[in-house]
Amino acid sequence: MKREDRKTLLNVAKQAIEDVFAGRVEPPDPRVYAPPLSEPGASFVTLRKGGTLRGCIGSVEPHQPLVLDVYKNAIAAAFRDPRFPPLAREEWPGVELEVSVLSPKASFPFEGYADLLRRLPEGVGVVLEHPLGRATYLPEVWRDLPKKKLFLRTLAQKAGLDESVYDDPRTRVYTYTAEAFTEADLGE
Repeated sequence: MKREDRKTLLNVAKQAIEDVFAGRVEPPDPRVYAPPLSEPGASFVTLRKGGTLRGCIGSVEPHQPLVLDVYKNAIAAAFRDPRFPPLAREEWPGVELEVSVLSPKASFPFEGYADLLRRLPEGVGVVLEHPLGRATYLPEVWRDLPKKKLFLRTLAQKAGLDESVYDDPRTRVYTYTAEAFTEADLGE
């Protein structure tokens, strides 16, 4: 993705949060943006305060223009992440935004937990799907959970399951990559 597109998406995420504080929500018109911003895309918006997670919401599947996806996910990450209280206006100046643009997910067939542990590549985003729960970890999560067993166990827990889910034939795993960037990455 071009630097200018990254900058635009970060500005869209920032504007979304500022719109809520101003008491208005005015999503951008995707028709005024060039591809890839106007095309369907999947994104996550992550908020950190002092390096600590403050909110993270996103889409794994592209279902709307990327610029709208980022706008809506920024609002959700700031005000609707169930793990955190809504972002307060006084917190906002100290928050760092990160936008992650996801590649299409790819099926990752495996033959049980031991096979998954052996073959799952580190550094990729992972989606766990089971009839009783679904969860994903962005590729960046590997920095905090570099051990595969811990990564997979906590991903299952995030889905409300335990690691025996990986031996259930109904379980599906998908992988993806993500292009993640912050204002600091762009020298802003």
